[in-house]
Amino acid sequence: MVRLLDGNLAHFASMIKACLGRDVAGIPGAGAAGGLGAGVLAFLDAELKRGVDIVIEATGLASHVEDADLVITGEGRIDSQTIYGKTPIGVAKTAKRYGVPVIGIAGSLADGHEVVHEHGIDMVFTIVPGVCSLEEAMRLAAANMERTARNIAKTLRFGGNLQK
Repeated sequence: MVRLLDGNLAHFASMIKACLGRDVAGIPGAGAAGGLGAGVLAFLDAELKRGVDIVIEATGLASHVEDADLVITGEGRIDSQTIYGKTPIGVAKTAKRYGVPVIGIAGSLADGHEVVHEHGIDMVFTIVPGVCSLEEAMRLAAANMERTARNIAKTLRFGGNLQK
């Protein structure tokens, strides 16, 4: 199925090039969402931007973190895919421009999550303490988040003052 879909996207890109003279095949994000990026580039003369970059700019994140002592970011699951344009890495890169340490919080940590340390996230914590159903995780989310926040605060206090 993946080969078929990739082949169709390649055909779509070749038709755009042949008919409109625009080469969208190698543009990052052009194949995302079934070729939607390629379509807006070709037919609407649009510019592609990563969603996290739009949010960072719209919120003025840099002005909020430049004098911060710590930044906490997160997502449902931190894994090896987190480094590919997801919000926590965009937030971490913004914080690192100012030398601010970054903690990542997630509902779960999957194999390969350690790669985020190479991209600006200094520590990671999981909210869910063990194996449970999604229903149970959602029901206990507030208590689990509070426990995780308390553990992070204790870890920081144990480690002494934060260093920029």
